[in-house]
Amino acid sequence: MAKKLQRSVAKREAPGAALPGVAAGAARSKGRRVSAQAVTEFTVQLATLSSSGIPMVRALTILEGQARPGPFKDVLGDLVEDVSTGTPLSEAMEKHARAFDRLFAAMVHAGEAGGVLDTVLERLATYRERAAALRSKVINALIYPLVIVIVAVTVISAVIVFVIPRFRQIFDSFGVELPALTQVLLDISSFAVRYWYGVFGLPVGLVFLHLYLVGRPGRYRYTVHRLMLRIPLLGTILLQSLTSAFARTFGTLLQAGVPHLDALAIVRDTSSNDVLSESVETIRRTVREGEAISRPMEASGVFDDLVCNMVDVGEQTGELDRMLLRVADAYENQVTRRIDAFFKVLEPALLIVMAIFVGLIVMALFLPLMKIMSTLSQP
Repeated sequence: MAKKLQRSVAKREAPGAALPGVAAGAARSKGRRVSAQAVTEFTVQLATLSSSGIPMVRALTILEGQARPGPFKDVLGDLVEDVSTGTPLSEAMEKHARAFDRLFAAMVHAGEAGGVLDTVLERLATYRERAAALRSKVINALIYPLVIVIVAVTVISAVIVFVIPRFRQIFDSFGVELPALTQVLLDISSFAVRYWYGVFGLPVGLVFLHLYLVGRPGRYRYTVHRLMLRIPLLGTILLQSLTSAFARTFGTLLQAGVPHLDALAIVRDTSSNDVLSESVETIRRTVREGEAISRPMEASGVFDDLVCNMVDVGEQTGELDRMLLRVADAYENQVTRRIDAFFKVLEPALLIVMAIFVGLIVMALFLPLMKIMSTLSQP
């Protein structure tokens, strides 16, 4: 089975090699965006139908009929059409790379080659559900702090642009000597009102430029990814999350019967961090020369000693896939605990910072007012 998979992957990666109908399928799916949640639900349902003994064409037809009108329903229609004509499911999925990534197609191909497609689909469904659960947890945890930041920036910006100029008129009419804090605040307000297009436009432009550069492979994206790993606390959480994703993806592929080198290539291509991708490619080259996986992992400096030792034990006992999945479970639990702890600290910290900014603005505005009131109360 492993030799068959290696020949198939080599054929797919050969220069100029293309699967029949791939170009047409790519054209049909061009521009279509399919949600990860829809693909996950489809995987769970397909695994259930397949394990119940329902033929693949029939299972796909049922799911295509249940799907809501939209891009994914069209994709499922293409799958039904292709599989009905004898095209393997993995090749049919490769025509729709935006819906089914390389990891998905490789595991389905491994299941087809080994005659255990229903088992592989169940593992793939579990993999996607766990990944989606972790992603959802992070997003939900980010919502409240993000709302606080947006509200704080909006309120402070409105005060600087609309409220403080009114106070400037009052101060000028009384000719009172202003404290340094008040003068700084008035200068900031004047600058923001005069050059509002730069004050508000420059950050937006920089954000779009950053997103553009990060979205394309290159030195800038690699540098950003490396710096992200060095951020105190957040970098640790990110690295553990990447380690968990690496171990779960690699372990799931090995468990499905994908050869080590092909599995490493898929992990490299599906990683969300260029630093990890480069490390995995180095590991792959070293393993191809006959070295054990744990040695280049340790030399990369990305994986900690616990991961390297567990991988070493897994290689020696012949249970590398199970050991990797254990690593994934352990690090996923650590990530969950660290995220909970981080956001429990972040939320009150943001409120304190917001309170400090508001307090400084109030103090800067009311100190001169108190001086004016004191002057007016004198006989």
